[in-house]
Amino acid sequence: MSAMIQAEGLTKYYGRVLAVDDVSFSVDEGEVVAFLGPNAAGKTTTMRMLTGFTPATMGSAAIAGHEVATESLAARQHIGYMPEVMALYPELTVQQYLAHFAKLRGVESHDRDERIEEISALCGVEEVADTHCGKLSKGYRQRVGLAQALVHDPDVLILDEPTIGLDPVQIRETRRLIKDLGKEHTVMLSTHILPEAQMTCERVIIIANGQIVAVDTPANLAAQIRKTETMYLKVREESSRAPRTIRDMADVIDVQPADETRGDGKAYLVSSEMGVDIREQLSTLAIQRGWGLLEMRPVAMTLEDVYLDLTTEEEGV
Repeated sequence: MSAMIQAEGLTKYYGRVLAVDDVSFSVDEGEVVAFLGPNAAGKTTTMRMLTGFTPATMGSAAIAGHEVATESLAARQHIGYMPEVMALYPELTVQQYLAHFAKLRGVESHDRDERIEEISALCGVEEVADTHCGKLSKGYRQRVGLAQALVHDPDVLILDEPTIGLDPVQIRETRRLIKDLGKEHTVMLSTHILPEAQMTCERVIIIANGQIVAVDTPANLAAQIRKTETMYLKVREESSRAPRTIRDMADVIDVQPADETRGDGKAYLVSSEMGVDIREQLSTLAIQRGWGLLEMRPVAMTLEDVYLDLTTEEEGV
């Protein structure tokens, strides 16, 4: 499978300030990849270098095999870019705005109306087609931004915070749309909403302090970082000796109270050695002690756990 997005040693200085430091990664054809990082980590600067909006100080970027620096026009023909803040023309209607960008992006005049109609329906902006862009809500501005990125049917979509400002229903629809777009396009999106990345993307690229700290699937990253197995245990009868009794079990490393707001009982997070299944021992102990076993399940490491582990470590927190 060929790489549709290729970054090699991308570096960006603003004066003496190093914003992006030797960033390298690739995104293959048909992948949907999330670009994650704290504020000022270098996400937007990297995306702007990939799209040719900002020149790199050092390093190179290629889109669909075309060098962004030396083959800018050819590279941009393959890109649909949605910046975090959309610069809409307030005096144009949505229809006129999309027609303008379709013309700029080389959509043939005889195909233009049909393409605009198709994209307007896909992005849910057909009902505001005759509304001036200056009168659009934040949610519709985001949708129009996505529509302009798609209007020329690009191979690569680069989306900076595509769901910011949308209501919950619109967010769900946009996530579904992005997953569908991944069937025909290569998609790279930045987001600060970690569940969004986990639900939408196959791989994540995590950046902190201008450097890439991880590139992998959420599951693989969790496996690399996780040092223990964790079991959630909920019992009906609380015993002051329960944590100590559980901790005395073979292979158990630690026992901590779990944050619990659902119903009665007491819940614990039980940590054990990696690769050791303590469910049978733990359930037997709870039954023998008469605690009243209500629930027991393994606890998976979330993308948020991975993200916090990697980014706070980088920042020395």
